[in-house]
Amino acid sequence: MWHYLWPLFLIVCSNVVYNLSTKSTPQSASPFFSLLITYLVGAAASLVLFFFTSQDRNLLQNIAKINWTSVLLGLAVVGLETGYLFLYRAGWNISKGPLTANILLSSILLIVGALVFHETISVKQLLGVAVCFVGLVLISSK
Repeated sequence: MWHYLWPLFLIVCSNVVYNLSTKSTPQSASPFFSLLITYLVGAAASLVLFFFTSQDRNLLQNIAKINWTSVLLGLAVVGLETGYLFLYRAGWNISKGPLTANILLSSILLIVGALVFHETISVKQLLGVAVCFVGLVLISSK
C-alpha cells in the first residue's frame, strides 16, 4: 500500500511548499531570474538523485534514451512556474488560485483522458466535476 500512497504524499507536500514559496517570492525579484535559480537547484538535485538511484549511471546512454517529452515537459514547467508567479502577483489568494487552477485542470484532463487515452467517464466523475464548480462559485462569492 505504501508504494501506492507515498507518491501522493510527496506530491501534496511538494505542492504545499511550492505554493508557499511561489506566493512568498518577492514582487521586486525578476520572475525569470527567480526561475533560473529554481531550475539550477532543481537540476543539481536531479543530478544527485540520478546518481543515487540509477543502476545505469552512464550519462551518454541515458541522454540517448530521452525523447521529445523531456523538452516539452521543460517548457510546460516554465509555463507552470511563470503562471503561478503571475497568478499570485495578480492578487490571487493562496487558498483560491491553485484550487481554481486544479479544478479547471482536472476537468480538462478528464476530457483528454477520454479522448486520447480512451478512459471512461462515469456519471460519478461528471457529478464530481459539477460539485467542484459549485464549490468554486461558493468560495468565490462574497
